[in-house]
Amino acid sequence: MSTEVAEVEVVEKKSEPLFSKKNRKLISNPLDIDNPITVQVLGVCSALAVTSQIKPAFFMAAGLTFVTMFSNLFISFLRNTIPSRIRIIVQLAVVSVWVIMVDQLLKAYFYDMAKLLSVFVGLIITNCIVMGRLEAYAMGNKPWPSFLDGIGNGLGYGIILLILGFFRELLGSGSLFKGWSFEWKVFESMGIHYQGNGLMMLPAGACILLGVIIWVQRSINGYRESH
Repeated sequence: MSTEVAEVEVVEKKSEPLFSKKNRKLISNPLDIDNPITVQVLGVCSALAVTSQIKPAFFMAAGLTFVTMFSNLFISFLRNTIPSRIRIIVQLAVVSVWVIMVDQLLKAYFYDMAKLLSVFVGLIITNCIVMGRLEAYAMGNKPWPSFLDGIGNGLGYGIILLILGFFRELLGSGSLFKGWSFEWKVFESMGIHYQGNGLMMLPAGACILLGVIIWVQRSINGYRESH
């Protein structure tokens, strides 16, 4: 009887929908209640460094999302064959492959961004978000959920970068989408002379804005520090 029950449970697990409620949460939770930057406080350094404009923030977010989701996927495939003693080395090797791909794609098609983000793209190899998801999730879960987890955490990281980039560019230079063909000089279009806030162009300004974002998000979610 117990064997039959076990077989039924195995069948149910195999037949779980690709986008079940549990799997959807792997994407939705990092966007808000489990955000890697504002809740887990990971990847903060790059968030402060590359968000002076929307454009570099977008490319950095896209690059990290790409690396995270495919690194998660491959480490999950290999999880049962990786010796525990060298798992960090294997993880770094897998991540470096995808980081090199991102770097080469940027150099081939977006050379200006490749020069601007060169150091930070390379540092994705040791990014806390990437390594944290490999160690905390991909090493213990199947490939598909691990892939979704990588997407969710990459998007959660990207949302914060784009919010920071939006406000820093707007308040710092009075424009939006600088460097794109559809650049919008916001204040000038309204007939307002805006000098620009130099603090927003500095990492210190990004730190202040990030603190405000964390405060707003945690206030909305009713988050309280545990003692």
